[in-house]
Amino acid sequence: MKAPSKIESLADLRELQRAMAGALFLPLTEADRMQRANTKTANAIIAPNDRLTSFERLEIYNRQYWFRLLDCLYDDFPGLRAVLGGRRFHKLCRAYLAKYPSESFTLRNLGSRLPQFIRDEPQWTAPRQPIALDMVAFEWAQIVAFDSAALPPFTADDFLGQNPAELRLALQPHITLLSLDYPVDHMVMALKERTATRGDASNAVGEPASHKASRAIRIPNTERVFVAVHRHELDLYYKRLEPEAFALLCALRNGATLEAACEQAILGATREAAGWPAQIRAWFENWAALGWFVRHESISKNNP
Repeated sequence: MKAPSKIESLADLRELQRAMAGALFLPLTEADRMQRANTKTANAIIAPNDRLTSFERLEIYNRQYWFRLLDCLYDDFPGLRAVLGGRRFHKLCRAYLAKYPSESFTLRNLGSRLPQFIRDEPQWTAPRQPIALDMVAFEWAQIVAFDSAALPPFTADDFLGQNPAELRLALQPHITLLSLDYPVDHMVMALKERTATRGDASNAVGEPASHKASRAIRIPNTERVFVAVHRHELDLYYKRLEPEAFALLCALRNGATLEAACEQAILGATREAAGWPAQIRAWFENWAALGWFVRHESISKNNP
């Protein structure tokens, strides 16, 4: 985008703004410096001073823009950074932002396409792609849980008089159900505890953690894990689920009636059938107390 030589109208101002934005959004070099392709734009829109050239002055803004985006990804995906190590995570983030630049008014959405990017381009996380996929899904679910909507809950009393063969329930928008191959929930808890311990050990002020070349952590053995990531009373939680409970909640989320969801959950279960009514009742008492359920039509109204 060519910058106008003079600003004599609103149209000229818009052209200047577009030129500036184009310069800022241009990805950095491998050395995290501004590309020389911005030289003409810099000379057109920024005057040099006695210390810095036009290029150097524009580079400050270009680098700070990209460092801000990178810092957001560092903050939102610390578990993924631990899985890959600092240098590989930095390269992954740069490649991701080059393909999927920020397009939202809020940085909350910056990492929304990172799970898909890792699936589509495994070279950035190989040979750790399987655990990277689990970790990025888990950490994105935390972002969803933190600030997604909370609708009026379907309470335990609301179940009274309902026909299970007709009743359809949905889950709160902030709940994500995950089927994982690694215990990433426990990994994240361990990382948080380790970070807190290191932070308490010293009051020294040093380089920000996001800019350090941290080593990748040791990968645990595979373990089939079912997790619900949710919010309760403004706090973030993740709750492990039994396989049958996970299947039941997935069936409800997918539109099954209460009766059909319960049947799907216990189909093929090894536990004796006589114990299932009490178990399902206990699950529903807990989930209703947490406010997980909403009326099925509430989701439809909020997602036209």
